[in-house]
Amino acid sequence: MTSSTTNNGPTVMPDVQGKVDVRNIAIDRVGVKNVTYPIRLVRPEFAGGGEQSTVATIDMFVGLPANQKGTHMSRFMEVLNSYDQAFRPSDIPAITAKIRERLDAPAATFNASFTYFVKKFAPVTKQPSLMDYRGSFECTVTEAGTDFLMGVQAPATSLCPCSKEISAYGAHNQRCLIEAKVKFEGEMWLEDLVTALERSASMELFAVLKRPDEKYVTERAYENPKFVEDIVRDLAVGLDADKRIHWYTISSTNYESIHSHDAFATLTRSVGSNK
Repeated sequence: MTSSTTNNGPTVMPDVQGKVDVRNIAIDRVGVKNVTYPIRLVRPEFAGGGEQSTVATIDMFVGLPANQKGTHMSRFMEVLNSYDQAFRPSDIPAITAKIRERLDAPAATFNASFTYFVKKFAPVTKQPSLMDYRGSFECTVTEAGTDFLMGVQAPATSLCPCSKEISAYGAHNQRCLIEAKVKFEGEMWLEDLVTALERSASMELFAVLKRPDEKYVTERAYENPKFVEDIVRDLAVGLDADKRIHWYTISSTNYESIHSHDAFATLTRSVGSNK
């Protein structure tokens, strides 16, 4: 119950969400989605330090017991706004745990996706530019413990091995979007994943290229043809070799340039597993 004051004195406002629900059906996740919120990402010292300001899209959920009619949506925002805007990955489990505690829930989930910029240099002229990627942090807290994932989406170039093999000259290529979400131990940051994703493609992208750079990236892609299956498998080999990572889910979407459809491949596994 919530109390308030009127001209006639204190009144008690009914807590509708807190009432008992007779249908006795638990809900896996209920909460708020697409919250736009400014954040400052604090880069770890091992990644060079410093901060980067950006805007995140945040989802927050809890599990709802079968006997409870509803959750208190305002409490999600209260928890979010009680924290400083300088988010570190290590802060997110605490935020998630606070949501679970504040809403007295069996489980809580906090997801944040955001644009993250990396300064890159063109391969030949070394022209500097900022390349944008989509990063994400996902955290779930239950009585059993905390589950935390870090993710990145990286655009890249893929060149078709079949087209190169059968054509008298040239080969069709396409933009691809490669994604990885990982569970890890120890020190890891977004650039680590960016590097792994870009290495799995025919060629990485740059925001600024001069003519010598264009020649380099075009020829490099031609010398390094990859099907969508090759991209995902090569990425898996790279992540398997990273001792910090113990689980991942990865995918690549190749936006075909000579077909009306797209090519896609994905896999999820624990490191060391061939299943």
